[in-house]
Amino acid sequence: MIIAIDGYSSCGKSTVAKAIAKRLKLNYIDSGAMYRAVTYYFLQNNIPFSKTADVIADYSSILENIQIEFIRNEQTGQSEIYLNGKNIEAEIRQMDVSDNVSYVSAIKSVRKKLVAMQQQMSTLGNLVMDGRDIGTTVFPNADLKIFMTASPEVRVYRRYHELIEKGIKVTPDEIRKNIELRDYEDTHREESPLRKPDDAIILDNTYMSRDEQVQFVLDAVAKLKKAI
Repeated sequence: MIIAIDGYSSCGKSTVAKAIAKRLKLNYIDSGAMYRAVTYYFLQNNIPFSKTADVIADYSSILENIQIEFIRNEQTGQSEIYLNGKNIEAEIRQMDVSDNVSYVSAIKSVRKKLVAMQQQMSTLGNLVMDGRDIGTTVFPNADLKIFMTASPEVRVYRRYHELIEKGIKVTPDEIRKNIELRDYEDTHREESPLRKPDDAIILDNTYMSRDEQVQFVLDAVAKLKKAI
């Protein structure tokens, strides 16, 4: 079974996807973390990119130097992202990465590279993957598609407290501006823009607890299995 979870930033996609993967014993892939990893690599290596168009025609040769993998943390039981052999799970959550990931994600050669990597991961077998274009581009034939959303105010609140708990200094206003920017860039980019798949189930979690969100998806899985 392949479960695709798409939606806006700071809606809790990864949290729900991880919980579903754990409950159903499926592999979990955080596609957003992959784009953050590439953005982190670009920033660390001073690779130029534009907020309106590519600075250079093709980044393919640069992307050949990027190796991304997910390795299970035996202490937490969660998969963590590694870039060229280094664990960067914490680094990719910093605001400089958040402020630029939508621009790097819009680069055609970057999306082509990562979509191919994500599709290759289907060889792992049953999996849950969350992101922006999983149900539309990566796995258009996924068995179950969930599209997550929440009010902007709730998303700012959740993201702010998530970062504060991790020791990252940020203000609610910075979070709000970042979310507004990412929403615009994600929905207006030319390559694989964020949109709800026609056959996706909408999960508006504005007034839902984490357990209620997980149960919502588990109920959808149960209904799907019953129909087969």
